[in-house]
Amino acid sequence: MKTIEMTGKTVEEALKHALDELKLTKDKVDVEVIDEGSKGLFNLIGAKPAKVKVTAKPDSLDDAKTFLISVLNSMDINADIDIKEENDIIKINLKGPKMGLVIGYRGETLDSLQYLVSLVVNKNHENPYKRVVLDAENYRHKREETLIRVAQKTAYKVKKSGRPYKLEPMNPYERRIIHSALQEYTDINTYSEGEEPFRRIIISLKK
Repeated sequence: MKTIEMTGKTVEEALKHALDELKLTKDKVDVEVIDEGSKGLFNLIGAKPAKVKVTAKPDSLDDAKTFLISVLNSMDINADIDIKEENDIIKINLKGPKMGLVIGYRGETLDSLQYLVSLVVNKNHENPYKRVVLDAENYRHKREETLIRVAQKTAYKVKKSGRPYKLEPMNPYERRIIHSALQEYTDINTYSEGEEPFRRIIISLKK
């Protein structure tokens, strides 16, 4: 966090100088008045300038980006980082070479990075919680489409054979996609069994 002290004829003027220097608006900083100053005799003799201490508030997007750059540099990965915030959800998409290393086996590395970025963003518990969604080359969207196709094909097999099918172990995020994809099937039931990280979905006919 950047902090500066600034003076002016009045507190308002000192604050304006500080905001101009930091290139920030008033809502983005914390202000401490060190000295309110005085006009002195005839506004000249003994006049004392006002002095303020202005500290930039933590910026979630900057914190997330700085952390990611540090991690990616340590992995010798150069990536473009597209980051934006919508309704307290911070959406980050990485693009560039070596994204396979960032994604990892079935997104495990990506999930771990997302968790770490969330910790960085939400380290100040006084601020509202912000959800972080980290993606690389739109992997999550492509994976979601793949899982929906798997769910639909497996449901078809269950209907045809009458036997339940076990899917491969998935993380909670991916299991939610499967459940959601089949929730409107009136004759299909989905449930999970097993312990993490080997928990898997069973697709069966409703009795």
